[in-house]
Amino acid sequence: MLQSVIPALYPILKTSYHLDFGQIGLITLTAQLTASLLQPMVGLFTDRRPMPYSLPLGMTFTLAGLLILSMAPSFLVILWAVALVGVGSSVFHPESSRVVRMASGGRHGLAQSIFQVGGNFGTSLGPLLAAFLVLPAGQRSIAWLSAVALVAIAIMTQVGHWYKAHRKPGSKTRASAPEDHLHLSSRKIVVSLAVLVALVFSKFFYLASLTSYYTFFLIQKFQVPVRTAQVHLFVFLGAVAAGTIIGGPVGDRIGRKYVIWVSILGVLPFSLPLPYVNLFWTGVLSVIIGIVLASAFTAIVVYAQDLVPGKVGAVSGLFFGLAFGMGGIGAALLGELADATSITFVYKVCSFLPAIGLLTAFLPNIEPARRARPKRNAISLSETRLARRRPASAPVPGGEALSKSIAGRMEDGVSSQADQ
Repeated sequence: MLQSVIPALYPILKTSYHLDFGQIGLITLTAQLTASLLQPMVGLFTDRRPMPYSLPLGMTFTLAGLLILSMAPSFLVILWAVALVGVGSSVFHPESSRVVRMASGGRHGLAQSIFQVGGNFGTSLGPLLAAFLVLPAGQRSIAWLSAVALVAIAIMTQVGHWYKAHRKPGSKTRASAPEDHLHLSSRKIVVSLAVLVALVFSKFFYLASLTSYYTFFLIQKFQVPVRTAQVHLFVFLGAVAAGTIIGGPVGDRIGRKYVIWVSILGVLPFSLPLPYVNLFWTGVLSVIIGIVLASAFTAIVVYAQDLVPGKVGAVSGLFFGLAFGMGGIGAALLGELADATSITFVYKVCSFLPAIGLLTAFLPNIEPARRARPKRNAISLSETRLARRRPASAPVPGGEALSKSIAGRMEDGVSSQADQ
């Protein structure tokens, strides 16, 4: 929520500091690059040396950035403030993803969705805060949000206590330990990661056109007031939050590759007509796009964590960093393009980006192998319980064969667990 206030402030900053679209894009680029470049390095470091209290530390950086932003006297100070907010994000996300995986109980997609939807829901509140708090009271009212940041720091400190208590000293966390061996070649893993990076590019480059310039698009094309445009942005970001919570459990049930297919390529029939329809249909299409497209990232992150087991922090840092970086680069480039042409032209160009979802065909199917082993172990467990319920003196039809079957399957289960 705190980070989302920054893009929601763009119309105010543009007027107050006489900025052009290129400078607006530079603000986004600064915030996103400071987040993206540091996250993989923080993830690699915390894979080796977990840092439970990096969660409140990240929030402290964000708090400092918002306080400076509320009093920024110039464009350069604005860039410094949003850079601090980006550093806070880079410190927070790798370890928070590890905590989420530790607490997931094996339902990694659902847990990652809940984690991300918290961020998305907070992001959707940013435009409302800008419209009903900052817009009437002025830029200095951003300082009032420091109270929210202080509450978050207190909560994250308690989460850090839990994380520290549930981690064995001197060893890797359960979330970092390799869970399965997929027997994929190094080349196949590298190709798969490259495909995932391309899909992240498609998703977040297109999202940059909506989150950073949606209000300007509505104001320029339909001549709506700033507050109305902010409400439309809130509705879109709310749809993004809904899509995020849907993507995780659906991926757990039907497979993450199928979710990636639908959530990237499935946006194309809605993104293509978006620049040409009226205000009502623009709102409808943006909601559909937000729901469908947002379901991709949870599936991509958990798929990548399964693809490279034992590197939760590094993988999470890489893809969260890419998400921020692609969004920042996209905002900067699209801002320059908007200055040279128009906002409407930017939306026409970006409408083709979801076609990159065709690359999903090159991803391996890794879920079937993972599901076979738990199912086999579950059968062994049920047969063992059935055998225990029978009285010792009661004859069991085919008992000798059943005993051999149970023993063999239990031996296989122990062997498979030892392999992990």
